[in-house]
Amino acid sequence: MRRGPALALLAVAVLLLGAGVTWVLYGSSWLRVEKVSADGTEVLTSEQVVAAAAVPLGAPLVSVDTDEIAARLRGRLPRIDSVDVVRAWPHGIGLKVTERKPVLLVKKGAEFVEVDASGVRFDTVAKAPGGVPVLELDAERSPSGRRFDEDRLLHEAVRIAGGLPAPVAKETLQVKVRSYDSVVLELSKGRTVVWGSGELGEAKGRALTALLKAAPKADHFDVSVPTAPSVSGS
Repeated sequence: MRRGPALALLAVAVLLLGAGVTWVLYGSSWLRVEKVSADGTEVLTSEQVVAAAAVPLGAPLVSVDTDEIAARLRGRLPRIDSVDVVRAWPHGIGLKVTERKPVLLVKKGAEFVEVDASGVRFDTVAKAPGGVPVLELDAERSPSGRRFDEDRLLHEAVRIAGGLPAPVAKETLQVKVRSYDSVVLELSKGRTVVWGSGELGEAKGRALTALLKAAPKADHFDVSVPTAPSVSGS
């Protein structure tokens, strides 16, 4: 006979507790957004990221749509590759940003379009960033022009540039593309590398790294057939 009133009291207590929790999360001033911070930026500034995120200050922290904020950031700042939006209880929102890295530059008038390893053109800058090669695409007379248009050739150039070993990438000034299987790298100090096609990129990178160490004074390298690389000049 006593179980009924006890259960009723328990149900009321649960309802009151739920109402209290809901009020604390949504109605009180205790758990509201007061601060937004950003980290992980390199080219962008934290201020740029926070401004683009447009997190509603004063809103209940629990009601903030983190997916919407992430989508807004990627839309407004294409340099952002990914972003993790986290609630920092009791009053903060944290934006953990990963920026895209350019592996190739496409000349556009006096400016440069940055392209990442996925082929995404994400920003146009007035000054070329150091250590990123510039694409020179001249495929008008290419016999493979019908099969490989400029977008496909750009993709191949990006694949080659993005797969270069770090020591080689740092020395690469230009990626010259004449056709799908005619790619030449221009290195610092007037050195050239016949790369061939984008196939077997990893093997070609290893072969070129070895040649650069073995013949530091050479000015012409050919790794188009990585199992039989060659070097000439002095």
